[in-house]
Formats: sequence, structure tokens, C-alpha cells
Amino acid sequence: MSKNIIVEPSIIDTDALDPRWNWNRPIPAPGRMNVDFEERVDFRRLHKYRVERARQSLRESDLGAMLCFDNNNIRYLTSSVIGEWSRDKICRYALFTGNSDPYLWDFGSAAAHHRIHNPWFDNDHWRAGMLGLRGSVAEEAGLFANAAKEIHDILKSEGVADMPIGVDVCEPPMLFALQKEGLDVRDVQQVMLNARQIKSMDEIILLNQSAAMVDGCYQLIADNLKPGKRENELVAIANKFLYDNGSDDVEAINAVSGERCSPHPHNFTDRMYRPGDQAFFDIIQSYMGYRTCYYRTLNVGSKTPAQVDAYRKAREWIDAAISLVRPGMTTDKIAAVWPAAQEFGFQSEMEAFGLQFGHGLGLALHERPIISRLVSFENPFELQEGMVFALETYCPAADGNGAARIEEEVVVTADGCRVITLFPAQDLFVANPY
Repeated sequence: MSKNIIVEPSIIDTDALDPRWNWNRPIPAPGRMNVDFEERVDFRRLHKYRVERARQSLRESDLGAMLCFDNNNIRYLTSSVIGEWSRDKICRYALFTGNSDPYLWDFGSAAAHHRIHNPWFDNDHWRAGMLGLRGSVAEEAGLFANAAKEIHDILKSEGVADMPIGVDVCEPPMLFALQKEGLDVRDVQQVMLNARQIKSMDEIILLNQSAAMVDGCYQLIADNLKPGKRENELVAIANKFLYDNGSDDVEAINAVSGERCSPHPHNFTDRMYRPGDQAFFDIIQSYMGYRTCYYRTLNVGSKTPAQVDAYRKAREWIDAAISLVRPGMTTDKIAAVWPAAQEFGFQSEMEAFGLQFGHGLGLALHERPIISRLVSFENPFELQEGMVFALETYCPAADGNGAARIEEEVVVTADGCRVITLFPAQDLFVANPY
């Protein structure tokens, strides 16, 4: 079978970053406004880059089309978003053959809104669609069957109906309906991850701006981290700061302190901070869709030798990983500088997964590369210029009074990497010292 024929290409160089960029200069964090006196993020250039990356990745696969229900993949393909509420509904979907612009089926009136406000596609590519809402609408209502037929008709019109179609996530009745149409359904997640793993300079600027917002958020947390405050109160303060400063989704904020620090519970409670507590936070949010995963550890008023020692170890582990980041490095070598699970109190690498960890960042929280002793030794992955990912380490205090958690986000540059998470973390930060 023939591969896709590109009939309407928007040719850009997807194999390199913006050639004008000089890595000797800082990565901008330019603020939220568009201005006429500086070049900031060019969102139409960003859209073209993302679609062309997806087209190239599709062309290199054995698929004729991709059908995406994951909101991050949908945003990558269509530059459309209708809010965090849709993330777990599986109610929006995009189809891309590479032979024309992507198609989007959106929730009710959102499609009509796109036809007015999103001029980068022809109107017939913005369509209203609705499926099962996670089973709330029964398969017998016919929405899955109708959608599968409409998709099949487009595949025929674009000449790829005899080729496999890739799907990322979907409700089982949708999968069955596509198969009933005679379509060969395959996994498209690797194809989309191929597309998304190298960031353009517009994406890197957005990731840097997103990290800058969290820099400021940590200053606010440090100012408020005092005895009598509660974990949930600081989560609320952080949420307000982030939305006030342009976040479009505060996905989660971990706030963990005192005896809750070990083992890491990955949540927050109404626990009240006490003098001498060790407390760590993870701020997971997005600006223009581009996410942060950004841990910091702060002590409440004072620190103990055991807490300082735990922090020193976590810092040494993360610095050893950062020192290795450069194009051509492989993830197994980075994972090897971290301690085995048993060295910090866990029975297995599965149980300790996510504590000594690296993961790509972009429109999703977990992209390529994934770096872990659980998976990287057997399946090493080579780093490339333009990747952006987070590195995180964890060490419990020997006296049981806390644990240290540090995370840095890095951009892989031509000759190394650039750290974009800038709130002070070289030494254990004591908030409001006595």
C-alpha cells in the first residue's frame, strides 16, 4: 500500500529548532501579552509546526490516519481547547490523514464557535460530535456507529480507507464500531509521541513561561509557610496565584509535610504545619497548555541535621543526572546514577517508581523521555536537542521527620542542557526562619 500523499503541505523545517535561536542567550519568559515591539510566541507558527510534526510522524508510520480522543493530542493537532472539564469525558475527537487539515468533532456549540474564531481550518473541518460520555449514552443510541461511518467516509474521500487507522484512547463501543466498518485499528500513541518529543522554540518559550509562573508561586508559598497554616490552605493560595497569572489548568498540587513525607502519598490534606516540619510541594499546571512538574522542599522555620542530610543526598542525585544531559546521552546512563529502591527504603523499583524519575514535558505531563531504573536499563532512549523534561529525586530523612523532594525541568541544548526551574533549590530552603 502506498504511503500518504501530501497534497497540501505547509513546509517548515521540523527537524531543527528555530535557526535564529542562539543558545548563548537566555530562553525568554516574555509575559502574557502580545506586543508590537518584541517577537514573542508566534501561535500560528506554533500551530504549523505541530501539524507538520504530526504529518511527518504519520508519514513515517504504517498508518493511513490518526484518530485522537486524548485532549493533549487534539490540542497539538487542532490548536483548540474547551476546558479541563472535557479531559476525562472522551467526548471530543480529531481525525488527521495528512492529506488535508485535521478534522475536529467538538462538544455541541463549541464547533460553531470554532468556525467563527478559529480560521486556520475550513469550516467543514469543525464539526459537532457526541459519543457515549463514558457509557452514559448507550451504544444502542447509534452515536458510535454514526461517527464511525462518518470517519470511514472521510478516509475514503482522502484515499486512505484501505490503510490502518491509529487510535490513542477511546470507549470500547467506538473501537467496535470502527472495526464493524471494516477498519484496521492500531495504536497511534507512539506516532504522536514521536511528533511531540522535539519542541520548537515557541514551545520552549511557553514551557519556560509556565515554569516562571511557578517560580513566583513558590515565593508566595515560602511567605505563607508558617505554623498554623494547613496544607490545603497553601494549595488554595497557590491555585489562586496561578490562575491570576494566566494558568489555564492547575491539574494538581501536592502538599506533603511532617510525618506524611515518607512514604510519599502524592496528595494533600488538612494537616497543620508545625515548627521544624519538612514540607515538599509539586505544582502541576499549564500555561497555554504547556505543563510544569516542579517540586520544591521547604522547611518550616528551622531544620535538623537529618533533614539537611536527606536534602544533600537528593541534591547530589539530581545534580549527577543533570550533568549527563546532552544530545546523544541515553536514559539508562542517567538512571544508573540514582540509588536502587532498596537503598532508600522500598522493596522494588515498581514500588519506588516516580521517586527517582525523569519524564518529558509538553502539552502532557508525561511525554518522552521516561527515565527510571524500572524501565530505562532494558529500553534505553537517546536524548536529542529540543527535548524538554523534568528530573526528580527523593530521599527520606533518617530520623523519620520528613523527606527531601527536588525537581528540575531541563531543555536539551546543542551542547548540554538549560535548567528552567529557578526557585532556589541548591540548599535546603528554610521559610520564615526563627
